[in-house]
Amino acid sequence: MQILAGPIVQILMTAIGFSGGLALAAAGITLIYMTTGTFNFAHASMTAWGFYIVFSLYKVLLGGNPYLYFPVAFIFSGLLGVITYLVVNRWLLKRGADMVTLMMSTLGVDLAFFAFINIFADYLTATYKVNTRLIVLTTEDIILGKIGTFPFKAITIISVVIVVGMALFFYLLLNRTKFGIAFRITVENPALASILGINTETIYLFAWFMGGAMAGLGGAILSLVISGTPTVGNTVIVPEFAASIVGGLYSIYGGLVGGFLIGLSQKLIINWLGSVLGGNIVVYEPIIPLLIMAATLLLYPEGLAGIDWRRIFSRSKSSRR
Repeated sequence: MQILAGPIVQILMTAIGFSGGLALAAAGITLIYMTTGTFNFAHASMTAWGFYIVFSLYKVLLGGNPYLYFPVAFIFSGLLGVITYLVVNRWLLKRGADMVTLMMSTLGVDLAFFAFINIFADYLTATYKVNTRLIVLTTEDIILGKIGTFPFKAITIISVVIVVGMALFFYLLLNRTKFGIAFRITVENPALASILGINTETIYLFAWFMGGAMAGLGGAILSLVISGTPTVGNTVIVPEFAASIVGGLYSIYGGLVGGFLIGLSQKLIINWLGSVLGGNIVVYEPIIPLLIMAATLLLYPEGLAGIDWRRIFSRSKSSRR
C-alpha cells in the first residue's frame, strides 16, 4: 500500500531493486535447466535462504552492514544447489528420468529446505527473542542521497551492478576459457562431450552451484526491497519462472533481461492499476507475470533470446533510409 501511495520515482527505484533480485534468480533457473533439463522448484527456498541469511547475520548475530553478508548468501544457497544435485538430481539423470520426474523431485527438495527455514526461524525466535515471521530490512539500507524528498537507496544501484557483473562474468567464462567451451559443448551435446573427454559431472555440479548461488544472491537483494516471511520464496517463484521463460530457457543473458522485464512490469503496472482502480487491486499482482508468461508462450515460445534482434535492427535501419 505504501508503494501504491508513493510517487513514481520511489516506485521505480523499488521496481529496479526488485527486478535485480528477480533477474539473478531467473538466470539461475535457466542455467540449471539448460544443463540438466531440470525445472528447479527448490529455487523458491534457495531464494528464501538468501533472504534469511542476510537477516540473521545482520539483524540478529553479527550486525554491521547488510551488504557484507551477500557473499555468504551466495555461497550458502550455492551449496544447497550442490546438495540438490548430489543427493537427488544426479541419480535421476543417470537413470534417464524424464522432465516431469526431475521437476517433481525438486518440489520435494523444496519442501525439505522450506522446513529447515522454519526450524531455523523458530530457533532464532526462541534463542534471541526476535520476530522472524515478518522481516523488514527495507529501512536498513544505505541512503546515498535524495531525489526530491525521497531517499535514494543503495540497493537500486548495487542490484544493477551485480546483475551487470554477473552477465560479464558469464560472458568471459563462456567465451574466453576452456571450461566455458566445455560447458557449451556439454549443453549442446552431452554424449559428444563425454566422447571428447569432458567431465560432464563437473559441468553439472558447477551449474547447480551457480544456479543456487544466484537464487541466494537474488534473495539477499530482495531482503532490502520487500518484507518477507519464511514463505517469501513461494511469493517470488512465479515471477522467477516467468522471467526465465520470457527470457528464453537456453540463454543466461535472456534470463537476466527477462527478470527486469517481469519485475518492472509487475511493479509499475500494479501501481498504475492501483491508482486507477484502488489499492485493493494489489492482491492481484501475481497475475501480471503469469499473463506475460502466457503471452510469451503463445506468441514466441523461444522467448527474448530466440528473437533475431540483428534482423530487426537491420530492418529498422533500412526503413529509416
